[in-house]
Amino acid sequence: MLGRVNHVAIAVPDLAAATASYRDTLGASVSATQALPEHGVTVVFVELPNTKIELLEPLGADSPIAAFLAKNPGGGMHHICYEVEDILAARDQLASGGARVLGGGEPKIGAHGKPVLFLHPKDFYGTLIELEQV
Repeated sequence: MLGRVNHVAIAVPDLAAATASYRDTLGASVSATQALPEHGVTVVFVELPNTKIELLEPLGADSPIAAFLAKNPGGGMHHICYEVEDILAARDQLASGGARVLGGGEPKIGAHGKPVLFLHPKDFYGTLIELEQV
């Protein structure tokens, strides 16, 4: 079911500072800032030869990233995103196996313009999993 790792997401308290660190200190290529109101985040992607790093900042007080940063003020790894060929088939297979799909189980459009779903971290050893259809 799982394809390659699409990205690893890191929640940050200051997106501009994090972007500058990756771009200026580490010499990475960083995308333009993108607001995703339906997900409650503002993101940038650090482009790497084998995957991407997504830097996330809360967009609004109701953002799930705001709650994460309240518990982890310095930021930290938020989720890992895996690619799947058919997100609905993956959702159905996972749900039938007992995995909890967050957000009512209906895919939303993610930062790459493709359908995404999130899986409960308690079902995957404390790691929030994002699936992205490719």
